[in-house]
Amino acid sequence: MDLWRESLLADMRHEAELASGEPLESIFFGGGTPSLMPPELVGTLLAEAEHLWGFAPNIEITLEANPSSVEASKFADIALAGVNRVSLGLQALDNDTLRFLGRLHDAEEGIAALATAQEHFNRVSFDLIYARPAQTAREWSKELERALAFGTGHLSLYQLTIEPGTRFATDVRRGEFDPLADDPAADLFAVTAEMTAKAGLPAYEVSNHAKPGQESRHNLTYWRYGDYCGIGPGAHGRRGGRATIRHKKPENWLAAIEARSHGINEDRQLGTREQASEAILMGLRLAEGVDLDRLGQRVGLAPDFLINAKRLNFFADIGLAWQNGDTVGVTPEGMPVLNSLLAELVPAALVEV
Repeated sequence: MDLWRESLLADMRHEAELASGEPLESIFFGGGTPSLMPPELVGTLLAEAEHLWGFAPNIEITLEANPSSVEASKFADIALAGVNRVSLGLQALDNDTLRFLGRLHDAEEGIAALATAQEHFNRVSFDLIYARPAQTAREWSKELERALAFGTGHLSLYQLTIEPGTRFATDVRRGEFDPLADDPAADLFAVTAEMTAKAGLPAYEVSNHAKPGQESRHNLTYWRYGDYCGIGPGAHGRRGGRATIRHKKPENWLAAIEARSHGINEDRQLGTREQASEAILMGLRLAEGVDLDRLGQRVGLAPDFLINAKRLNFFADIGLAWQNGDTVGVTPEGMPVLNSLLAELVPAALVEV
């Protein structure tokens, strides 16, 4: 643990040498199971971060946690260490679904962890996965109604996707289950949008819903294409137009820090068009959309080079996209087919980096 602590601190100091001068707006402990860290280590890292950068007023400090009793038992001490927001990976509220998803906790344990989190943190979020095989709108409505009743200020609601190379992909190939078809999944997306908006947690991003002021400021940094430093094994960063990736395997990351005092495996300058493409692909996920003039000034490209105006006008005419001055976005009706829209709205000249 001493080696782990000193390596994280060294990685952090390297980033501060390259990207300091502005106070931190947010910190996010994520990836793997950060809530298994000793609270003393959390406190040490936060103290060093404040020393290196300084904290903005009302800084958001989030910890990602699995809803197990072991991790929940540390919430009080983690809150005392300085964490003020927690994001719980509940994923479902019934045991059959949790088993299907391969989760180790059961529903009772997850709900107990949520109660503990709400006791110790002012801001709590949790995630659920829907559009599961054969799931009906009625079933999802009942589950979502129960989720909203817990009263958290933020919910992350993701549709189940079958990624290549995963156990789910293998199960589908073997015929063990059939993914929910696109049309029923779209119906569940519409149910989600309607129920969360009615409950005062409208979608601010395609899969994220929050009470006004409760949006994840850290994730908004990603979606607004702001700069962020990533430390620790496998962490990605964006700073000053450069992309950084840390060594993924902990042993390789530790060895790199011993050799060079940082864990970076890849550090490259992003091209202008690549930055613009990333910013648009991320920004169009947001209900607020993308300010093309502001982005154009940032990357040095004319606003009309950043979007396919002809396709934008077409999608706006049929209610799937919108434009307000220099700002463009995707409507709630367009969000269920966001990936398809992105493929047509982002000019080929930006994608071919």
